[in-house]
Amino acid sequence: MPAYLTFALVAPLASFGGIAVGERRGGWDRPARSAVLGLVGACLGVWRDDDAAQAALAEDYGLALFCHAPGRLLADYHTTQVPSTQRGRRFATRAQELAAPELNTILSRRDYRSGAWHLGAMWPRVAARWSLEALAAAMERPVFTPSLGRKSCPLGLPLAPRVIDATDPAAALLHRHATGPEAHLRDGHRLLRDSLADAPGEPVVVLDAADIARDDPRLRRIELRRDQPRSRRRWQFDLREEAVLGVGGP
Repeated sequence: MPAYLTFALVAPLASFGGIAVGERRGGWDRPARSAVLGLVGACLGVWRDDDAAQAALAEDYGLALFCHAPGRLLADYHTTQVPSTQRGRRFATRAQELAAPELNTILSRRDYRSGAWHLGAMWPRVAARWSLEALAAAMERPVFTPSLGRKSCPLGLPLAPRVIDATDPAAALLHRHATGPEAHLRDGHRLLRDSLADAPGEPVVVLDAADIARDDPRLRRIELRRDQPRSRRRWQFDLREEAVLGVGGP
């Protein structure tokens, strides 16, 4: 059986943003592929401008998520001051921005999720740059602080990486859900109970549509998401087909 690296994605406050355009910064009910790969890159110490390493993360690994609780929707009305845009002018720090003349006030709404509870599974699709054991070691001793969506959203539980053998990604995630180190906390987790009360229903597993047969009885639907990293430096992402599987369970 193939090996999978499983890990927890649990936070008291998370942000699963989509396309960031204008004043309204909405969000999904589950993490984006790009966000999870960014978290893994932070653990490894990969810089945003390291194109080769970023491409290896984006192309060499499969990723599946067990979405147990989406989290309670929380809207933040954000106020910030920024200087007027001028061609050729850049600021190295936030302090330099605030010291500039003619500051403008920008209002925006940003969506967060409180009590988000998800699990992840990764596996190599090719002869990947990092082994699963190397990824697990980086998650246990991260170079940069991992967060769930934004830097203001630290993890609520350790990633607790585990490499296990399973028949497929969904089986690996269900095994982690039932026996993982965070499993005994679920029933007493107040934020999780609130999240499940707000959005009751069947948990799902999501993964690339190319990683599941179209006649698989677990397949519920195919969704389009723009979260496949193309360039971290230019903040560009490609469309991706994501399969949503019904898996049952508590």
